[in-house]
Amino acid sequence: MPRKKRSYEAPKASWLTTYGDMVTLLLTFFVLLFSMSTISPGKFQQIVVGLRSPLTGLPPSVLTGGKSLAEEPLITSKRGVYEELMRIAEEYKGKITIQEKDEGTVIIMQDMAFFEPASAKLTVEAKELLGRIGAIVIEHTMNVINVYGYADDRAVPADSIYASNWHLSSARAASVIQFFTDELKRRRSIERLADVRAGRFDPDYFYDPQRFYPIGMGDWPIKKEIEALQKEIEIERNLVLERFKAGEISAAQYTASLSELDRRYETRLNQLRNVYRRIDILIKRERAK
Repeated sequence: MPRKKRSYEAPKASWLTTYGDMVTLLLTFFVLLFSMSTISPGKFQQIVVGLRSPLTGLPPSVLTGGKSLAEEPLITSKRGVYEELMRIAEEYKGKITIQEKDEGTVIIMQDMAFFEPASAKLTVEAKELLGRIGAIVIEHTMNVINVYGYADDRAVPADSIYASNWHLSSARAASVIQFFTDELKRRRSIERLADVRAGRFDPDYFYDPQRFYPIGMGDWPIKKEIEALQKEIEIERNLVLERFKAGEISAAQYTASLSELDRRYETRLNQLRNVYRRIDILIKRERAK
């Protein structure tokens, strides 16, 4: 009598359900972390470039002629150059700030009379400082350079050649670039005449106008800060009024408190206007074309 063949049932993969749930929960967890994070545009761009290059089969290397992730070193990566910038910043006692951002190195120069009032004409003091800063950042890199001009909250005069503070701030940024590419270029060509003749220094290479971009910031940055200041003062005014209504202070004290708040507002406003006597120079990570 032939034996009956046993029928085998495939093992039930019940563990797959648990595994699938775990993977889904992990995915949800990481999506939550990503949604709460702050993305750094510069680092994200580097990741994109890093992933794209291997996938195209041409990873960055000397042999393939590929570009590195940071196409041009930042000015602060050169120790001697960075120390010279810091030495100049120390001379001006806090009026010059150097910051590192995703897009590059920013040199902020503020609380100085860079321009004539309501004008884009550079002062002598401004040219002296810009000459020292410019010779460093221009001749030690081939990065793109953005120059930001500002204006304060006061309207331009009725007889001004500038239609608005936007026009004025843009003209100020352009004046700085014109100084770099014209006056400073001539000055440096004379100072380094021996290097020019020997072929060790090419002014046209470093002072190429295509490297520079003027950007007018208008008056909106200072107006945002003034608006915050006004809200702060208004809150304190209301608190003083409530104390007066509650009988905690006399009428004379109430009047004196309001006068003190008015003085504080004017002092802070003048300080803000001094801060926005300002020029920013951004040395971008990207190399000039």
